[in-house]
Amino acid sequence: MDTPFTIQKRDFIAGLDKGLSVIEAFDQEQSRLSMTEVAQRTGLTRAAARRYLLTLTQLGYVTYDGRMFSLSAKVLRLGQSYFHSARLPRIVHPQLHKLAHTLQEASSAGVLDAADVICIAATTAGRVVSATLQPGSRVPAYCTANGRVLLASLPQERVDAWLDQQSLDALTPHTVTNKDRLRIEIARARAQGYASVDQELELGLRTISVPLKNLRGDTLAAINVSVHAARMTMADLQERCLPALMQAQSQIRNLL
Repeated sequence: MDTPFTIQKRDFIAGLDKGLSVIEAFDQEQSRLSMTEVAQRTGLTRAAARRYLLTLTQLGYVTYDGRMFSLSAKVLRLGQSYFHSARLPRIVHPQLHKLAHTLQEASSAGVLDAADVICIAATTAGRVVSATLQPGSRVPAYCTANGRVLLASLPQERVDAWLDQQSLDALTPHTVTNKDRLRIEIARARAQGYASVDQELELGLRTISVPLKNLRGDTLAAINVSVHAARMTMADLQERCLPALMQAQSQIRNLL
């Protein structure tokens, strides 16, 4: 995981920060937004939101139908630039492909971004168990196996600060929403070196994950195997998939 980096105030371009926040205001639940809604989501004034939206429209990143704004396909260039240039996805993907086809189960890799885990590589091996298992998708860190092993790599004070900022929603009847219990689950992941989650993100989805560390011991990402609950118990998931995950973890570590 990236080390926190702080620059001097004079080097910080606030306009870029605000422009990116406007792009991030759009999501799956709200793909079309009014000027007022963008202002509310970003904390900008309506006048400022208007200028940023019109600028992004002029640049081709946003479309406007006369009433509502939406992101255009050009935004994909930003993500494609990462996938085409970043070393981590290129290293991880072949190993994920091998892992998934060995187990005949879906596998993905993710990195921590604030409250979420962003998928940077994924393969299904013909088993589609969740729409979240695709590059670029975001899932909450608190209720996912990748999220818990990534959080487990942080110092405890950062974990505590992270938990203080979270609102833990019950996405399924199985979701852990008590912060003290979640703190225990993160500590367990740290102690045992892996995390397993049973239908906390989606009903029917069971996942087991291990961290990806470089030779210095820094956690850069996490990889998982996901299965459908109707086909595999949690005990079987651990017995069958954890050894293969750990083998992939070791192979990737030598490449990082």
